[in-house]
Amino acid sequence: MALGKHSHLPRHLTTHLSRNLRFFKGLVSQPKSVGAIVPTSVFMARRMASVASAASGLPVLELGPGTGVVTRALLRRGLPPERIVAVEYSEHFCRLLEVEHPEIKVIKGDAFNLDKTLAGLGHTRFDCVISGLPLLNFSVGERIALVEDCLGRIAHGRPMIQFSYGPTSPVPAGRGRYTVERFGVEIRNIPPAQMWIYRRA
Repeated sequence: MALGKHSHLPRHLTTHLSRNLRFFKGLVSQPKSVGAIVPTSVFMARRMASVASAASGLPVLELGPGTGVVTRALLRRGLPPERIVAVEYSEHFCRLLEVEHPEIKVIKGDAFNLDKTLAGLGHTRFDCVISGLPLLNFSVGERIALVEDCLGRIAHGRPMIQFSYGPTSPVPAGRGRYTVERFGVEIRNIPPAQMWIYRRA
């Protein structure tokens, strides 16, 4: 099926299919860095983006944005594009984000080494962290270190949100200076996913 200018499909459906195709290309090129078998649903993206405060004046740090589903939800929420810092490991997804959202700050780098990845950034404090990283692909120690690092970069009391397909939090409670809160489950995602909130204890 052609998705070019001669397609007779509605524009929104053409765009949706095109984004799914780009997602699967990224999945094939770097399967270990992609934590889902299909893109995040718009329903879960909206719920994850809801933790961001457009009024705080601080940027939002998005880890593992992929094709930008949550990024678009943040923009629809009213967050100015210049206040979104997206850290993506996949060069394929970085190029897609830069083309579709040229005003946001896209950084190709390792979310598990933020000191190096964010070294060129002019600011160090964020409103919140929204993560689509495939945490279950990493050791528990790496997950805990990531949460501790992220919480040290956001305003006190503000959240880091992470989704996971497992039944429990991918970052266990009682292993650091953070609290764990179940934010809910999104059954309209494929597969259904749970969302977890981490805050500084």
